[in-house]
Amino acid sequence: MNQSLQGRTVLVTGANGGLGEQFVAQALERGASKVYAAARKPKSWKDSRVQPLALDITDAAAVARAVASAPDVDLVINNAGIAPDGDSISGPEDELRRIFETNFFGTLRVANAFAPVLGANGGGTLLNILSAASWFSIPTGYAASKAAMWSATNALRVQLRGQGTQVIGLLVGMIDTPMTAGWDVPKVTAASVVAQAYDGVANGALEVLADEPTRELKTRLSTKAEELYPWLDEQLAALVS
Repeated sequence: MNQSLQGRTVLVTGANGGLGEQFVAQALERGASKVYAAARKPKSWKDSRVQPLALDITDAAAVARAVASAPDVDLVINNAGIAPDGDSISGPEDELRRIFETNFFGTLRVANAFAPVLGANGGGTLLNILSAASWFSIPTGYAASKAAMWSATNALRVQLRGQGTQVIGLLVGMIDTPMTAGWDVPKVTAASVVAQAYDGVANGALEVLADEPTRELKTRLSTKAEELYPWLDEQLAALVS
């Protein structure tokens, strides 16, 4: 195992379950000296290196309090997000705003708030958890919000370059977590996704593609629209059949 996190101080949002739990556990396995496990209602952890942190990323005041409580962070894992049942791009505007408030504005809020902390601690690393849905023709607010955050992640890489911050986008399809429990499709394990993400931190990656369908999708993005979008439609039809 690549002990790339030796001595580092990590903040994980959405740390209570699924992918977030794995980010906390594997950070400890890879030698992190401290992990702030952030959630709206943080749970208790057995390891003394884990410090629970109350954080609602949709609340600017809560984010400011988190920054004040974690001034030693040098690796931010922007993992918190929502994918509501019944989500539709043509659904109620209030629901679409709620999705964007978490997946886009909340994630960006955390990134911008902690950017000075990372800069003060040597530059550090910002890892944003995105989705293959960023590139897929899925008619949901979730997909649209992740596409917006993919663009913002690439913009943050430019914005924070001067302070030496490594900015990584992690893209993946279906992960075996409670969020995808209703989907009877092949899924990659949360442990595998997190291992690839932390390897990307160690290797200086700009982007981590954490499963084979996402890697194949990336290779097709340069094809002309008349070929790409019918192929995407076929993939989506197979996914929901």
